[in-house]
This record gives sequence, structure tokens and C-alpha cells, in this order.
Amino acid sequence: MNLDWDRIAAELDARGWALTGPVLTPETCARTADLYAQETPFRSRVVMARHGFGRGEYKYFAYPLPEVVQRLRAGLYPPLAAIANDWMARLDETRRFPETLDDMLERCRAAGQARPTPLLLTYGAGDYNCLHQDLYGEHVFPLQAAFLLDQPGRDFEGGEFVIVEQRPRQQSAAQVVPLAQGEGVIFAVRERPAQGTRGVHRRILRHGVSEVRSGTRRTLGVIFHDAT
Repeated sequence: MNLDWDRIAAELDARGWALTGPVLTPETCARTADLYAQETPFRSRVVMARHGFGRGEYKYFAYPLPEVVQRLRAGLYPPLAAIANDWMARLDETRRFPETLDDMLERCRAAGQARPTPLLLTYGAGDYNCLHQDLYGEHVFPLQAAFLLDQPGRDFEGGEFVIVEQRPRQQSAAQVVPLAQGEGVIFAVRERPAQGTRGVHRRILRHGVSEVRSGTRRTLGVIFHDAT
């Protein structure tokens, strides 16, 4: 995928998230968002209020994934695997991740993680997503992506993507990610390495969405490990 991976890697190292720049056209965004009304592409639907996750809904895609979802997942994975392996080395972890998505998913299947995790989320007025981490099983790829399918200020108000980082011996820090339609944010699933005065340490991250004040906000989530 033709992105500025040097910039993305540097921003991920510096703060745990990075913007992709424009990736999806408005037409592709609309076609992808319209999938939500269908049943066939999905394996399950979650109403967030029933589980204390917030308000709104999301659906997990079934295999085979829609073409746009598969293209994003397969295209983003290899350069992110290189970043993830660098993170593991800096954190003094023995874990390493395969170079290809197929090999990563094979590792997941061998551990009983066979359910696809890419998802489509929809929020209306008053909806929000509590801070959380998308883990799903033993094998967790440490980076994921989310693509905004609607235009802020036109299709909805509010609904900012929020990342909160827990810092050792300090208060947690919140960051608001300024997404545009068709743009993605790549971010740490659970933790990232950070350089401190005593060397490299772990910083824990959670992500969520602030309350949508009006309109409709749809997001495509791309997660690279599958679920048990």
C-alpha cells in the first residue's frame, strides 16, 4: 500500500497513533457504509448498550471479507508487521510476527482463533464507544486501523476518535484524533514502547469515540488477529 511508512512509523513511535492520509474515496466510503444494512457480509451484530460498551452498534464481517476490507487488511499488514517486530525487540519481547497476513492468520487458527475481526460500526445522535482494547485471544497483533466513512461537520457532529495513554507515575493523557472522511488512523491495540530516562518502558493505550451530537457516523475497523 502506497503510504508514507517512514512518517507513520515515526509517529507511531512518538505517540502510539498515526494518520494514513486519504485512502478511501467518498464513493468507496458510501458503498462500504451501505453494507451495514445487509445481513450476508456479517457473522454477528453487537448492540453496545447491552454489554456496557457504550451506545451504538457494530457488526463483525464474515469470511470471505468484502474486497475493500481484504485489500486494506492484506495491504497494511506487511509494513505494520515490520513496525510491530521492532516494537517487540525494543520491549525485550521474544514474540515476533510473520511477514504476511496469511501466516499471521494461520497462527491464530492454530490457537483456535478463527473468527474474523474486521468490523463496521455505526453511531447515531447520543451514541459513543467506551475506552477499550480489541484483544480477542492469545495471539494479539499490536497494531490496528480504523477508517472514517462519513464526513465530520457534514454528516455528523461530535464523535471524535479518542486515545488515552497510561503513563508510568503520571496521570493518563487523552488525545483526540482529527480524522477526515476516507482517512484512517493506525494505533496501538494495547501497548507501545516509549523511551524514558531509565530506558524503554511500556505505555498502555485504550481507544474510544466521544458522544455523537447529531447525524450518523460510520467507521470501518481493521484488526489483524482473529478471535476465539
